[in-house]
Amino acid sequence: MKLIDPEAVEKCREAMLCENDYDDMSQIFGMFGDSTRLKIMSALFTHELCVSDLSSLLEMSTSAVSHQLASLKKTKLVRTRKIGKNVYYSMADEHIENIYRMAYEHIKE
Repeated sequence: MKLIDPEAVEKCREAMLCENDYDDMSQIFGMFGDSTRLKIMSALFTHELCVSDLSSLLEMSTSAVSHQLASLKKTKLVRTRKIGKNVYYSMADEHIENIYRMAYEHIKE
C-alpha cells in the first residue's frame, strides 16, 4: 500500500501507545458502556455507599448492584473500606469523574 503522507503516518506511529495500554483503556471505557454502572459511579462521586444503600437508591437487587460493583472494582475504578460486616464503596480517584463530567457536557452541547 502506497502512503500518501509518510511523515504524517510516522508522527502518528510515534504517538501510538503500546497494545497493553490500549487494552487497559478499553476496559475502563467499557465501564462507561452500561447505564447501571454510570448511575453507581454518579452516586459514588457524591458519597461513599454500601451495597444496601446503592440498592435502595437505584431500586435494584443487592445482587445486581454487587455484580456491577465487582466489575468496577476489577477495573480499579472503585475502592472499598470495611467497617464491621459492611463494605463501603467509593470512587478510586477524580480521573474517572473528570471523564464522566466531560461526557455529560458533550451530550448537553
